Amino acid sequence: MTSAIQRAWVGEDQTAVDHAAASARNAAVDADRVFAALADPRRRELLELLGRTPGCSASSLAARLPVSRQAVVQHLAVLEDSSLVSRRRAGREVLFSVRPEGLAATADWLTGRAAVWRERLELPGQEAANG
Repeated sequence: MTSAIQRAWVGEDQTAVDHAAASARNAAVDADRVFAALADPRRRELLELLGRTPGCSASSLAARLPVSRQAVVQHLAVLEDSSLVSRRRAGREVLFSVRPEGLAATADWLTGRAAVWRERLELPGQEAANG
């Protein structure tokens, strides 16, 4: 027979596990968006330009690339949806800048996956050495 304290403790643990699982799923979804955004070479080029000169308008970016302003705006929208770029209004212009935290979150997710895979790959070798 379990006491109310034990049930509460298990409930708190389960809540923490559920929260961690939801957080991991959200990180994977965010990583999916980042990877999809970075799959296009033009978007990577836009990120590089914004990294060197933050606070650029779509028009100024388009002037540096062999694509139309509308194409740049569409690429920037994808980058913004994936949290890699932010926008701010300055008078009549909309200025874009890189958001490094979007890329950092994906890098953290990748680092976590790499650690899990490394551990899984090393485990059979350790078992064979100990066996």
